Amino acid sequence: MTVFWLTLLTVFILGFFARYAAVPAGHSFYPVPMIPNRFLIAMAGLILALVSGLRSNIGDTFNYKDIYERNDFTWEYIFSEKDYAFGILQRYLKMISEDPQILLFTTGVITNILIVLVLFKYSRMIEVSLFVYITGGFYLVSMNGIRQTLAAAIMFTATKFLIERKFIPYALIVVFASFFHQSALVMLPIYFIVGARAWSKATVGLILIAIVIVLGFEQFTSVLFSAIDDTQYADYKDFNEGGANVLRVAVALPPLIIAYLARGKLRNVMYGSDVIINMTLLGLVFLIVSTQSWIFARFSLYFNLYQLILLSWAITLFRPKDQKLIYFAVLCCYLLYYYYENVVSLDILYKSNYIPF
Repeated sequence: MTVFWLTLLTVFILGFFARYAAVPAGHSFYPVPMIPNRFLIAMAGLILALVSGLRSNIGDTFNYKDIYERNDFTWEYIFSEKDYAFGILQRYLKMISEDPQILLFTTGVITNILIVLVLFKYSRMIEVSLFVYITGGFYLVSMNGIRQTLAAAIMFTATKFLIERKFIPYALIVVFASFFHQSALVMLPIYFIVGARAWSKATVGLILIAIVIVLGFEQFTSVLFSAIDDTQYADYKDFNEGGANVLRVAVALPPLIIAYLARGKLRNVMYGSDVIINMTLLGLVFLIVSTQSWIFARFSLYFNLYQLILLSWAITLFRPKDQKLIYFAVLCCYLLYYYYENVVSLDILYKSNYIPF
C-alpha cells in the first residue's frame, strides 16, 4: 500500500495548491468560477496514470496480461469477442510490443487522464474530487475492470452533452464507449432519465425502483438474465460471489443528502446540478441493488464519477464558518473508509517492475 499512500498524498497536495493557484474563469458560462492551475493538475493526472500504468498486479490485471500474451488478435478473433475497440487497441499495441505492460500503461493513461480532465472542468474543489477518486475506490477499480472503467471514462467525457441536452454527440460517445465494453449502451436511455429536475417525482420513482428490486431480487434477476441469455453477459447468471459491502452505499449517501437539504442553493450555484445529482442518484440505486449481487456494482461505474463532482460542490453549500469542519470531516471519513476497504478488508498489495516500493 506504500505506493497508494504516497499517490494519495501527492495527488491531494497537487490538487490543493492547484485550487489555491486558480485563476478566474473570465466568463459566466464556465462550469466553475475559478480554474485550477493546469500544470499542477497535469502533474496529478500524470502520477495517477503512471501508478496505474506501471503496475504488475491488482485484480484482473493478470488475466488481461495473459490474454494479451496468448493471442495474436487477428480480425477473426477480435470480431468474435464483441468488444471490438478493445481488441483493435490490443492488436496495434502488440505490433509495438509483446510486453503486456504496454496495454496496462496505455489504458491507465487514457482512463485517468480523461477522468482528471472532466474533474478539472466541473469540480469546485478539485483536490477533494481527486482525494475521493482514490479513497472512494474508483481508482483501484480502474486497475481491475480495465475495459469497463475505460468505457466509463470515455462516457464521463460526454458530461458536457448530457448537461447541454445534445443527444447526437452524446449518443456517438455512448456507441464508441460500447466498443470497449457493451454495457455502456445502458447509458443511451439514461440520457432521457437524468434530464428531469432533481428531486422531482422521477427521483422518488428511482428510489422506489431500487427498493422494489431489492425486495423482489430473485424475480428481477430471473427476468434480467432471461433477457441477456444470448449475449456475452449470459454467464453472469452463474455469478455467485454475494453482494457488495453495504458500506459502499453509506459512502455514496452523504453528498446526496447534502444536495437534497440545500437543493435550492445548489441549483443556483452549480452548473448542470440536476444532471449531476440524477447521475449520482442512479449510481446509488445500482449500489443498493448490488448489495444483493455484486455484478450490479459494475453498472454503477458509469455513475459514481459524478459523485466526485457533486461532493466537491456540496462542501461549499455550508456556511463559511462551517465549511472547514465539513471539509476535514469528508477527508477523514473517506480516509477511514479507504483504510478499512484496502488494508483491513482487501489487504491490497501493489506490485510493479518499475516503481521501487
